[in-house]
Amino acid sequence: MSARAANAVLSVSGIGKTYAQPVLTGIDLTLMRGEVLALTGENGAGKSTLSKIIGGLVAPTTGQMQFQGQDYCPGSRAQAEGLGIRMVMQELNLLPTLSVAENLFLHNLPGRVGWINRKQLRKAAIEAMAQVGLDAIDPDTLVGELGIGHQQMVEIARNLIGDCHVLILDEPTAMLTAREVEMLFEQITRLQARGVSIIYISHRLEELARVAQRIAVLRDGDLVCVEPMANYNSEQLVTLMVGRELGEHIDMGARKIGAPVLTVKGLSRADKVRDVSFEVRAGEIFGISGLIGAGRTELLRLIFGADVADSGTIALGTPAQIVGIRSPVDAVGHGIALITEDRKGEGLLLTQSIGANIALGNMPGISSAGVVDNAGESALARRQIDAMRIRSSGPAQRVSELSGGNQQKVVIGRWLERDCSVLLFDEPTRGIDVGAKFDIYNLLGELTRQGKALVVVSSDLRELMLICDRIGVLSAGRLIDTFERDSWTQDELLAAAFAGYQKRDAQLFEAAPGDLS
Repeated sequence: MSARAANAVLSVSGIGKTYAQPVLTGIDLTLMRGEVLALTGENGAGKSTLSKIIGGLVAPTTGQMQFQGQDYCPGSRAQAEGLGIRMVMQELNLLPTLSVAENLFLHNLPGRVGWINRKQLRKAAIEAMAQVGLDAIDPDTLVGELGIGHQQMVEIARNLIGDCHVLILDEPTAMLTAREVEMLFEQITRLQARGVSIIYISHRLEELARVAQRIAVLRDGDLVCVEPMANYNSEQLVTLMVGRELGEHIDMGARKIGAPVLTVKGLSRADKVRDVSFEVRAGEIFGISGLIGAGRTELLRLIFGADVADSGTIALGTPAQIVGIRSPVDAVGHGIALITEDRKGEGLLLTQSIGANIALGNMPGISSAGVVDNAGESALARRQIDAMRIRSSGPAQRVSELSGGNQQKVVIGRWLERDCSVLLFDEPTRGIDVGAKFDIYNLLGELTRQGKALVVVSSDLRELMLICDRIGVLSAGRLIDTFERDSWTQDELLAAAFAGYQKRDAQLFEAAPGDLS
């Protein structure tokens, strides 16, 4: 054993894991006291599997671990947490019908003889929430009433209660605002000062450079690099992750942009979407940018019929014909697809197979009299697995066992089988690695070459500037401006994103100047 391993808080040696096929092979890694170790790699590289082994959720097939110099082989997540090894997963472990305070202390509620001491619970919750900057939230608030970013911070706060020696953060900023990210980074600095060791899993390489001292890179289940973070720039890390170089430009291929296929006029709903009008042409990628809360997701939900508009029209085809869309069933019937932002909560049946998930939107083609043709389901799934390059053992593999990028490909594959003419993508690459992103970008290019009209919502301006033909900017529910490719700049797009809020605030001040200070 090396001197470093002997002084490590946690060490893993020869760790491997096999499901239908190997997903980890012979991993040797150490974690020092007070260190932030970045763990990155493509989707499917084995990051989440390794972290789940350390966190007690999954048993390794081969190898050994040591924690604070003692053999470590947790039989459950509870055992790992009891020793002070905590994990904040992408899938939040919260109960939406309970309050924030109850979620924080669910397994250790203060009280006696079956009665909860609400005063003591509230006091403890306020202290725990203050650690992650949630001072403004009432601890009696139901978790289900919070936004996803605040729920993520509650989950982090829950894992910091009691003795915490090792904290695993799996894509912790994927759903956080910029302010919440800064609060998280401040908390990481405090934890390091207390001697807490952190494994920080992320695809956001700029974040890793800010918080990590060392970086470990996995590729196809193998550990290909464990080095000081300062030794690598983003481009070098991407090459390590994917085994090839990826540039800042992408060739979307030769395509012909035709006449408008989707025409939206005056679409409105309460104060979320206000009088929005735009059109999308055949073979075009129309991007929608804006700040969190600008109305981007709400706009897509109105077009798809998941919410009902107060006013406005949606027209399809050339010449444009107004269609009545009062539900997703109506939208699908008119050839509109929505690839949702929340693939786990709204897009997938995680406990079911790849075949069942892809078949979900294509039942008429593989069933008769209510009976599913298993051979047809498998063939359908195999077609999309091959076309989308979904890393899996086959159609029968459960979707929950796939990486985030491959789960996203399953959702997209389901819609591709329906041959929809308009596809709405809400944050299609959120939480997936650089290599998988470029796979999806190439897929979007192929769809446009088939004459599809694509609407892509993304929080990543660089992504929109990379793939879009035009970008519309929403601000405070209004479409402020639309920019053509080669005529936009990042500064102009950001200025438009803030413009609606500045105008709204100015109108509020004029209406009631005495009420603002």
